[in-house]
Amino acid sequence: MTQSASSIFDRDGQSSFPTGSASRGFDLAGRSGILPCQRIAAMAHRRMIQATRPLEENQIQPASLDLRLGAKAFRVRASFLPGAGKSVRERLETLTYAEIDLSEGAVLERNCVYIIELLEHLALPDSISALANPKSSTGRLDIFTRVIADGADRFDFVPAAYEGKLYAEVCPRTFSVLVREGSRLSQLRFRRRAGSQDEFADFRLSDRDLRDRHDAAPIVDTTLSARGGLLLSVHLAGAEEAQWAGFRAQTYTDVIDVDRVGAYPVRDFWEPLPARPDRRLILDPHQFYILASKERMRVPSDLAAEMVPIDPAMGEFRAHYAGFFDPGFGDGATGPTARAVLEVRSHEVPFVLEDGQFVGRLVFEKMTEEPDALYGGAGSTSNYQAQGLKLSKHFKAV
Repeated sequence: MTQSASSIFDRDGQSSFPTGSASRGFDLAGRSGILPCQRIAAMAHRRMIQATRPLEENQIQPASLDLRLGAKAFRVRASFLPGAGKSVRERLETLTYAEIDLSEGAVLERNCVYIIELLEHLALPDSISALANPKSSTGRLDIFTRVIADGADRFDFVPAAYEGKLYAEVCPRTFSVLVREGSRLSQLRFRRRAGSQDEFADFRLSDRDLRDRHDAAPIVDTTLSARGGLLLSVHLAGAEEAQWAGFRAQTYTDVIDVDRVGAYPVRDFWEPLPARPDRRLILDPHQFYILASKERMRVPSDLAAEMVPIDPAMGEFRAHYAGFFDPGFGDGATGPTARAVLEVRSHEVPFVLEDGQFVGRLVFEKMTEEPDALYGGAGSTSNYQAQGLKLSKHFKAV
């Protein structure tokens, strides 16, 4: 961003800009696509994005907005959607059995479901909708996180013209975690559509366009395989850094503070998996793994990408819970530099993965314009640029 986030809101979370300036810098009828950081900032100026606490530095990313937890968490018996005409608070009244104060920090226990009101809320125009996903670090800790809007009949989607609060559903799956008011687990992307486009329309780059872009400037460092997006295969031959194929999470560990960076020894939480001579890995049911793609890839500056669940016909497992890749990710002077880190969980049966087997699919969507700041660029706080096999930022370097 070219402007510090602290200048967007005053102490009460209201726009600190004069009324006249709030109408400038945003075109509701512009090109369709994902909005970049400068347009997200303009939305804040125009109070399409509001907050009960001022936005913080680096909260606005090249193509997304980090969302912050509020002061109270509600432990509930089960996940839910409010449904048309109902608010999340109304549903909570029938499900809540424990209220937890997050103002000074509190532990969210593994395999328990929590609903937490977010500090950010929205007043969207009828041309802009929003999509949510866990942040990269959230997914690598196996924290199952989804965003819920009032009246929603689907998770992680905020319809155009929505006005109201947002909530996070949080369920730590592997590690119990310490969170507090202001912790960031989710992120939101804003999509602008033309008047003739349905808000559920598919805005993805076609496989043909993807191949043309790759031919002009490589998107992966190998032959591009496209089928409904860029197919990514798993790298089990051993990462360059340590000849490991991946990591398997330990079951009984200490609590992880989601706001502490570089604080935890790897072997207290993870079992490194050496590469096998046969380049295979048997996934144990319900165990959580961190693996990496065989391909090194990049996201061009005028595109945004999202990892989507793999076709179930390709295997009884799920790869990658955190889905957003920002413009500039993996974009190096010599070409693609970053492997995609895969958060993998097998389901009901053991499953054999082989080196080079397709496990993930990356779809690309056009930005409305290039961001003023790219992932990994000057002044960026990115933790995963040019990454190989890498755990979340919370762990000490291997």
